[in-house]
Amino acid sequence: MSVYDTGLHIPSGKPKGLIMRIFLTGANGWIGSAIARDLLADGHQVVGLVRSEDKGRAFAAAGGTPLIGSLGDFDRIRDAAGNADGVVHTAFGLDLTKVKEMAKEERHMLDAVGEAFAGTDRPIIVTGGVLLTPPGEVFREDARPPIPPEFPRASEQSAFALADRGLRAMVVRNPRSVHGQGETHGFVPMLAAIAREKGVSAWVGEGDNLWPAVHRLDCARVYVLALARGRCGEAYHAIAEQGVPFRLIAQAIGRQLGLPSRSITAGEAEAHFGGIAMFAAGNGPASSERTREVLGWAPREPGIVADIERPDYSA
Repeated sequence: MSVYDTGLHIPSGKPKGLIMRIFLTGANGWIGSAIARDLLADGHQVVGLVRSEDKGRAFAAAGGTPLIGSLGDFDRIRDAAGNADGVVHTAFGLDLTKVKEMAKEERHMLDAVGEAFAGTDRPIIVTGGVLLTPPGEVFREDARPPIPPEFPRASEQSAFALADRGLRAMVVRNPRSVHGQGETHGFVPMLAAIAREKGVSAWVGEGDNLWPAVHRLDCARVYVLALARGRCGEAYHAIAEQGVPFRLIAQAIGRQLGLPSRSITAGEAEAHFGGIAMFAAGNGPASSERTREVLGWAPREPGIVADIERPDYSA
């Protein structure tokens, strides 16, 4: 389905059926590459920000138009956005020692996009996340959580600031587990690596803390639908499963690796899980009810437990 086959609001006022030109950051990433694939399959043009010539060649081979650079190339990004019908921002840095610097860079990058889109209704989609939720609560689309000082990624605030200025900016929030065949960098691979190292796949206490999850391909479809149907200043949740007990995920990893699985105490969690202990023991259920209603989105792919247990899930 093309993003123009919705019968709803069409970005840039273009007639139904015309080709869109989308500027996509993180074009070779886990989520970005799936978004690019869907858009290209529908006949749209995708200009993808990539970090190297090798990645540029790979993106060109997939049918996209590479733009080699980084989020700090503000003038280049402003020019690319100015020639686009929509912007999708999925890129993020992995160096946790430079979190504040990356947040500042991201703010300036989104300001450059805002300058290019001033006076238009072209869509700007920015990636956010769902991490931890207080016990008994479910994180919903209308929530506006504060950004913790130790992780000041400012993408959500920047998107909502653009919306306050009248730009059609919105946020797509992803859960901590965006799973899929070939996953190499997310929480599941990290948990699998820990299980291999420790010889056991563990959970904390009863393991009833809830992890929201979505398949990578279902996640990409939220972005594509938001390009056509998304509303200024709203957040959408790419959440297929509101909350899966962490115990079931740990047991699935153990079965996939041929390792035992068991409970550990809260006091053992940091020694076992290291830097991701707070997430392994933390609660984070999140709803996607409004996303499904507004965007017409419905997940199609396997859930996280069934996915992990596929023999070809990961090399």
